[in-house]
Order: sequence, then structure tokens, then C-alpha cells
Amino acid sequence: MELHDVWFVLIAVLWTGYFFLEGFDFGVGVLTKLLARNRAEKRVLINTIGPVWDGNEVWLLSAGGATFAAFPEWYATLFSGFYLPLLVILVCLIVRGVAFEYRAKRPEENWQRNWEAAIFWCSLIPAFLWGVAFGNIVHGVKIDKNLEYVGNLGDLLNPYALLGGLVTLTLFTFHGAVFTALKTVGEIRQRARKLALKVGLVTAVLALAFLGWTQADGGDGKSLVALVVAVAALVAALVANQAGREGWSFALSGVTIVAAVAMLFLTLFPNVMPSTLNPHWSLTVTNASSSPYTLKIMTWCAAIATPIVLLYQAWTYWVFRKRIGTQHIAEPAH
Repeated sequence: MELHDVWFVLIAVLWTGYFFLEGFDFGVGVLTKLLARNRAEKRVLINTIGPVWDGNEVWLLSAGGATFAAFPEWYATLFSGFYLPLLVILVCLIVRGVAFEYRAKRPEENWQRNWEAAIFWCSLIPAFLWGVAFGNIVHGVKIDKNLEYVGNLGDLLNPYALLGGLVTLTLFTFHGAVFTALKTVGEIRQRARKLALKVGLVTAVLALAFLGWTQADGGDGKSLVALVVAVAALVAALVANQAGREGWSFALSGVTIVAAVAMLFLTLFPNVMPSTLNPHWSLTVTNASSSPYTLKIMTWCAAIATPIVLLYQAWTYWVFRKRIGTQHIAEPAH
């Protein structure tokens, strides 16, 4: 296996880790309006992801940085062609981070309500747009012979990509609901399980349609296996949720995300951005990659840094592993 193939796999792993981890905290952000009935319950939801949400975003920075260094042509075409949706995602992530930090800085009702609305919308919008972006990457976009994107924003809003956006939005919301049931106690835990069932059933229908379309469009035997694993894991997650086995349900919803993302990358390879104008103009792991020397240096750096990041994140999740409820929310000090 060549180094550019190795880095394609590593980038796929980084995106998978990002969607697994950031997926549930996007979902919890959406649930602040769908599940919480009062301010105390909103604080419970926010506190479930408070210690980990910023660490989850490290995976996005790593994926973006790895793409820039390992596949500069892919990075340049992707970020220039998808400039507006990626800018919207970036702004949402910034506002969302500020909202987490500033929501409790003042006691006024309007102040806290506005920041909570920001958490909701800045969780929902990226959860949808990531699906749209990856739908276009896998399905193909208008790339000319100079390896440049020549389409417009309207081309990105095609039915396949929009369906992909709905899948990531509902899947992340389901993942977040299961995580909420795993991390809370009392009535909010019961309501999270009931909502997870409803959202999960919608997710199953949308995911089956999207992954089936993907398989029919350019899949092979390996992607078909990933499709079957994703669907089976989602069904098993729903069953475990109904049985009150939140740990198993969360793990299985995570397997669904891992298998679905794996299927997309398996369908994509050896391309990194297919051209709908001419297959010969597609960006591939070969024509979009950096030099072998650059990839070699990156491999050594990744081998040293990645275990450290994984150990730190695992320790963080272990420290903040206990369930919380409204009884653990202190009265405002103001």
C-alpha cells in the first residue's frame, strides 16, 4: 500500500472519529429545544457535553489539517468549491462555542434564552450541512480539466446531497438522544429514550434510502458489507434503547456512524472528489497527494501525536463518566 493510500485511510478514520464524537454533542444541542422542558433540564443537557465538546472538535481540526498536508489539491478544490457552506459551518462552530461559555455569564432570561437558541441552531445547521458536503464529495461535482470546481451553490443542493444532510441530522440527533439517556437520571432519561425511538425510526428510513442510493450509484462488495453493518447496528441500537440498555444502544449507534462513513469512503476510493464532467478530471489519491517525502514526515508525526490525543480524550471521558440530573444543578449564584 502506498503512503497516499495510507493517508486516505487515516483521513477517513479522522472524519469517522469526528462524526462519532461531535455527532452526539450536535444531537444534544438539537435536543435542548426538542427534549428539555425548562431551564434546569437545558442545563442538564448542556452539562452532559460541557467537559467534552471542545475536545471532540480536535478531530475536525486534525482531519482538515491532514487533508491540507496530505492532499493539497483536494483541500484547495474542496474549500474553494464548498466555500459558502463550509463558512456557515465554521461560523456556527464559533458561535456555538461562545454560547457554551457565555450563556451563564448573566442572569437575565433573554440573555440565556438567546444563547440557548444559538446552541440549538448552531448544532442543527452543521449537522445538516456536513451531510450535504459529504453527499456532494461522494456523488461528484463539476471539476474541470484544471482540477478546479466550476459549479455553483445550486449544484451542491441536489437531491442526493440534501438527503445526505437529512440523514446526518437525524442520525446525530438519535445519537445525541441515546447519549442523553446514558448520561442522565430521572424523567429526562425516560423522555430521551422515547424520543430516541421516534427519531431512530425516521433515521432508519432515511439512512436506508441514502445508503441504498450510494450503493446503487457506485458501490461494490465492500461497501455493501458496510451498508449491511450500518443498518443492522441501527436496528440493534433501537432494540437496546427499548430494553433500557443505554450503553449498548450508544455503542451501536456509534457503529452505525462508523459503518456509514466507512461506506462513503469505500465508495469514493480511489477518488477523493469525482468529476461529473469527465471521469478523467477527477481528483484521486494519486494526482491530489503531496510528495512521498511529505507524507513520510507526516506519518512519523501522526504516529507520535495520535496516541497522546487518544489517551487524553479517553481520560476526559472517564473522569466525567457519571450520570447527572436536575438534582445536580445548583441554583444560580446571582
